[in-house]
Amino acid sequence: MTLRRQLLLVSLLLLCLPWAGCQFVREMEGALRYGQAQSLQATAQAIAAVLSEQPALIYPHPGRRGTASDSLSLYAHALQEPLILDGYGDGWEPIEARRFHSARDGAPLEVSYRGVTRGDYLYLLLQVTDPQVIYHNPGLSREPNGDRLLLRTWQDGRRQDYVIATAAPGSVRAVAASRRQRGTDAARIRGFWRDTAQGYTLELELPLAYTGGRLGFYAIDTGGGANGAVTTAGNITPLDTAAPPWLIYSPAPLQLALTPFSRNGSQIQVVDTSHWLLANLQAQASTDTTDSATFWLVRWLYRSVLARDELEPAPTRAKRGRVLGGEVEAALRGQPASRRYRDPRQTSRTTLSAATPIADDRGVLGAVIVRQSSEQYLSLTDRAFSRLLLYSLLALGTGALGLLGYASWLSWRIGRLSRAARNAVREDGAISPHFPRSAARDEIGELSRRYADLLDQLREYNDYLRTLSRKLSHELRTPIAVIQTSLENLELARVATPGVATPGVATPGVEQHTAHPSDCGIYLARARDGLARLNRILTAMSEANRLEESIRNSQPRPVALAPLLGEVFEAYRDVYAGHQLSLDIQSDSAVISGVPDLIVQALDKLLDNAVSFCPAGGRITLRLAAAAGGWELSVCNAGPALPDELREHLFDPMVSLRDKTSPGIHLGLGLYIVRLICDFHHGRVRAENLADASGVCVALFLPAVDSQADGLS
Repeated sequence: MTLRRQLLLVSLLLLCLPWAGCQFVREMEGALRYGQAQSLQATAQAIAAVLSEQPALIYPHPGRRGTASDSLSLYAHALQEPLILDGYGDGWEPIEARRFHSARDGAPLEVSYRGVTRGDYLYLLLQVTDPQVIYHNPGLSREPNGDRLLLRTWQDGRRQDYVIATAAPGSVRAVAASRRQRGTDAARIRGFWRDTAQGYTLELELPLAYTGGRLGFYAIDTGGGANGAVTTAGNITPLDTAAPPWLIYSPAPLQLALTPFSRNGSQIQVVDTSHWLLANLQAQASTDTTDSATFWLVRWLYRSVLARDELEPAPTRAKRGRVLGGEVEAALRGQPASRRYRDPRQTSRTTLSAATPIADDRGVLGAVIVRQSSEQYLSLTDRAFSRLLLYSLLALGTGALGLLGYASWLSWRIGRLSRAARNAVREDGAISPHFPRSAARDEIGELSRRYADLLDQLREYNDYLRTLSRKLSHELRTPIAVIQTSLENLELARVATPGVATPGVATPGVEQHTAHPSDCGIYLARARDGLARLNRILTAMSEANRLEESIRNSQPRPVALAPLLGEVFEAYRDVYAGHQLSLDIQSDSAVISGVPDLIVQALDKLLDNAVSFCPAGGRITLRLAAAAGGWELSVCNAGPALPDELREHLFDPMVSLRDKTSPGIHLGLGLYIVRLICDFHHGRVRAENLADASGVCVALFLPAVDSQADGLS
C-alpha cells in the first residue's frame, strides 16, 4: 500500500472530531435538561409557596377541601373566547362530553353534559336524547309541564331549584322551582332551546355565584316511560334531598394569581387533592426564530444525535378535567417530582413535567405542575450544532486534503530520494558525486544527507583503493629493492673469489661492482632493514582493527591528564629534537574517565601528524585547558593550513593530505585512530586553522569527572 493511501486511511481518524462534537452536544444537552428541570422545579415551588398562603384561591368554598372525590361532581373548563347562545354547540367541540343515562331500564332518555366558565358566568351545553319531545302547554297549568330541565344549586346552606321549560324551540329563561333566595333572579338563567334529530339541545348561561360551588341537574321526560310515566336522567334525582354535587371550576382569582408566573413556552397547572384541574395557563407561542432559521436537515441530524431511549407518552386523562401522571401522584403525596414524556405531536421532542405539592399547616392542598417542551432549549443549541457541524466538516475536509497533499509531497520526496539512490552508482561502478543533499530539517532531509555523506565516504574510499596500488608501490618499492640488492650482493660474495668479480651476474638498474665476502654483514643488515620496513607497513595497515578490539576490552578509570602530559612531554621533546616543543598546562590535575594508554596513543598520532607538517625548527605546542563540562587537549603546529573541502572529513579513514614525496609510511589512518579513541572517551575532536593562518590546531574535548568521588589509580 502506498504512503498516500496509508495516510488517507489515517485521515479517517479525523472522524473522531464529529464524534467528539456529538458527545459534547450530548453533554451540553444533558446539562440543559438538568437546568431546565431545576428551573421548572423552582418555578413550581415559587407558585406553591404563594398558593399555600392563600388556600381560598384553590378552594373558594372551604367545604370542598378534605372531601372525597365525588363521581357525580361536575367540571367546568375555563374558556377565554366568548360563546353565542344559539343552541348549535359551536365552540364546544374540544370539550369532552359527560353522559348521564336514565335510571329506569329501557328508558331512552340520555343527557350529555358540557360546562365552561368565562368571567363570572357558567355556561352549560346539555344535549338530551329523547325520541319524543313534549313541550310545555300553558293551557294545562301555569306550572311547567312537558319535557323540562331542573337545575339545583346551593346557596346559604340551602338548595335552590330552577326549572327550564318551553312551549316551542327558541330562547328560554329559568323559573324558580323553590323559594327564591334573596339576591337571586331566576330570569338571569337564560339560554336557547333547539330541537335535534335525537331530541333537543339546551345552551344555558347562569351567574357563577348562583351555584354556590355546587350544581345538580336532571332532565324530565314526561312521555318516555311505560303508561306515560315520568323518567329522569342527570347527576341527581328528584328524590335527592342532600346538597347537590360539587361544581369544580377554575376560580378567576387563582388564574389572576398565576399570571405573573407565566413564562414563554411553559404550561402551568394547578390541581386539587382529587386531581381536578383548577387552573391551566397554556404555553404561549414562542417568538424565537432560531428553530425556523435552522435548516431542516441540520435540525433532523441534531434531533437524531440527541435521540434517547424510548419515553412513555404523556398520560391521558382518565376523566375529563382530571390530571394524571406519576409526578402528580408524588406531589400529592408531598414530594416534588419531575418526569419527561414523549411529545405526541413531535416524535423528536420531549416534554418535561415538574410537580410540587401545595401544603399548609393542615396538609397538602394540591399540586402545581409546570410543563415545558424540549424545544425551548433545543432551539438554543440548534444554531450551535449547525456551526459545530459546519466546522467539523470543514476541519474534516481540510484535514483530509492536508494529509493527502502532505502524503503526496512526502511520496514525491521519497521517490526523488529513491531515484537518486538508484542512480548513485553508475554502470562502471563509479559513484556519482552529484547526490542531492536536502536542506529540510526533518527525517527525510536527514536521510538524504546521511546518504550523501555515506556516498562521499564510499567515493573517497574507492578513490583511496584506486590510489592504494600507487601508494603501496611507492612504499614497497624501496624496501623490496634494498632486500633484492642485498640478496644479490650476498650471492655474489658467497661464490666470488676475494678481489675477483663474478662474471655473468648483473642486476638491471644496479651498478655492477665487485662483491667481497667481508661485506656480507652490511648486506644482511640492509636486508633486515627492508624487512622491518615492510613489517611496519603491514602493521600500520592493521593497526586500526587491532585498536578497535583493544578499545572494546579496555575499562576506563579516573586519569589525571596534567601529570600524564608532564611525563610524555619529556619523551616527545627528546624524540622530536628538531622542532621547538612547548607545554602549556592550565590545571594541576584535570581528571577524566579513560584509559591512559589510549590517551598517550592519541597524543602520539597527533604529535606525529604535527611533526609531519611542521617545518624543521618550527613550533609545536601541547596545551591542556579547561572547557565547559570537561578539558580540552590540543596540539598546535606551524605549517600549511587545512583545505576547506577536507576539514569535515579529516578524521575519516583513508584520508591523507601528504604528497607522494613525503617520507615515512602514511596510509591515512592516524587521525582516524584519534577519532576512535576520542569516541571511546565520549568526547569530540576537531581540526581548525590558527587565527593567523600560520598553522593548524587539533583539539580533543574530554568530559571531566569528580576527582573526589572516584579515586585516582
